[in-house]
Amino acid sequence: MTAPAMPARLRELLLDFEPLPRTERMDELIDWADQFVEVDPGIAARPFPEVNRAPRCESDAYVFATDRPDGTLDLHFAVENPQGLSAKAWGAILKDAASGAPLEEVAAIDPEAIYQIFGRDLSMGKGQGLIAMLELVQFEARKRIKRR
Repeated sequence: MTAPAMPARLRELLLDFEPLPRTERMDELIDWADQFVEVDPGIAARPFPEVNRAPRCESDAYVFATDRPDGTLDLHFAVENPQGLSAKAWGAILKDAASGAPLEEVAAIDPEAIYQIFGRDLSMGKGQGLIAMLELVQFEARKRIKRR
């Protein structure tokens, strides 16, 4: 049996990032961080529940998922550290690429995608925080898959 593919939009983004030299990659990630929209207070308000906090994330990122009528998810994020550009960029990318994607594809996202987007020189601390954000997104997808 073949593993589910990752969301098509994430695959497109990986191809976009692949040829970028370091400086252009950083500029692109800053653009993504600028697109970050914090979770709507109607979905979650401060103080955010600890269960939604991405462990190991130095920027205190929180992940929230709401159900779409078609059974997919809308993803929402909060990043408490105003300097948390990597967490904001990754949150914006995940919101764009995984919201509305089939749950099996969201659950199958390989953490390697983080390094393909952010580059191999990503610090261990940042890498672990971004992986933790992805793990919470995948947890939400798997939880809904089990409910079917």
